[in-house]
Amino acid sequence: MVVVGSRALLTERARALGLRIELSNYLPGGEVPTGAAPNGAGRLAVSDVPLSAPCVAGRLDPANAKHVLSMLDRAIAGAASGEFAAIVTAPVQKSVINDGGVPFTGHTEYLAERTNAAHPVMLLAADNLRVALATTHLPLRAVSDAITPALLDTTLRIVDADVRRLWGIARPRIAVCGLNPHAGESGHLGHEDGDVIAPAVQRARAAGMLVDGPLPADTVFVPRWLSNYDVVLAMYHDQGLPVLKHAGFGHAVNVTLGLPIVRTSVDHGTALDLAGTGRADAGSLVAATKLAIDFSARQSRDASPPRA
Repeated sequence: MVVVGSRALLTERARALGLRIELSNYLPGGEVPTGAAPNGAGRLAVSDVPLSAPCVAGRLDPANAKHVLSMLDRAIAGAASGEFAAIVTAPVQKSVINDGGVPFTGHTEYLAERTNAAHPVMLLAADNLRVALATTHLPLRAVSDAITPALLDTTLRIVDADVRRLWGIARPRIAVCGLNPHAGESGHLGHEDGDVIAPAVQRARAAGMLVDGPLPADTVFVPRWLSNYDVVLAMYHDQGLPVLKHAGFGHAVNVTLGLPIVRTSVDHGTALDLAGTGRADAGSLVAATKLAIDFSARQSRDASPPRA
């Protein structure tokens, strides 16, 4: 495992928190320290990306916005070249990057742009509960217009293919939420469910996918219904993620589908009030790291030539 970041900052934080951590410089192609655990207990290999300006824990500084993006760029380049098997990202404060003069919607969109991925899909997983999103960081009033036949066709293809690839599920069972209450109530509560979502489900079935919908979002997450599916496709951010986070906050993992690289992340924000205190819960970061390792191992096995 390699940590991409400022070695000086990591050293200072470890000293301030009284943590005994041995940091070593990582060099591409060099030997990474190993031990009983990745890097060995209390040891980290660091790919050093120096700060742009001094950093105070919990205090936002637009002067370091480009430093944050430099860390991402280093990780993306390493994953794209095969130097790194996967990327695990910590939370990022979107506002400070924008305040630093760089338009930034989020990790997902940035990773897609840098890897030339035409259609990234956000999925969060907590144990066996997986929720993918048709749309991500949009104002609610913009969601209906964004849900188009092309969007749903592409999203369903990516969800089906990447749940197969990453989790090893041969034929994923996908539940598709309706947009409106009661999935539109036969057109009385909106036309999107019947006019756009239902035909997309039929096209996915015709292509051989196991897809049901549109299903009322207020009942699809009931355990006896949910047990019939491997993944739920929600139409917008706050339709699916409140349920996921209620079920698994602190150990859920954010996975970006549709990329040519493996990327996982935490299920929470930056918690600036906890920065530098040593009281932040690392559970989701640990879960994201373990899942990235699982994904990488599975892809490595699948890519290996069959034994004679």
